[in-house]
Amino acid sequence: MLILKTLSWGPRHGYAVARWIHQVSEDVLRVEEGALYPALHRLERRGWIESEWGLSENNRRAKYYQLTAVGRQQLGAKSTTWAQYAAAVSRVLAVVEPGA
Repeated sequence: MLILKTLSWGPRHGYAVARWIHQVSEDVLRVEEGALYPALHRLERRGWIESEWGLSENNRRAKYYQLTAVGRQQLGAKSTTWAQYAAAVSRVLAVVEPGA
């Protein structure tokens, strides 16, 4: 879901996806290459993202990924599910222990 959210802001190459997540999460979340690229390939096989070769900021060849219409729908559905899940976890954690 984080990759889809990142790409909703526009096309990015893999390293830029990882960097954006790290920066926006204020250095809390870090996506390692060993997890990122298999996830990007999986999302591409599902038709949620597509890719094309281009040049990076450093004039190096890089594969740029962008969200498809189907990917945007998935992002909306998964964001709704995550919000419900996160709210439920927050409710459980907010319960005060007896005698505390």
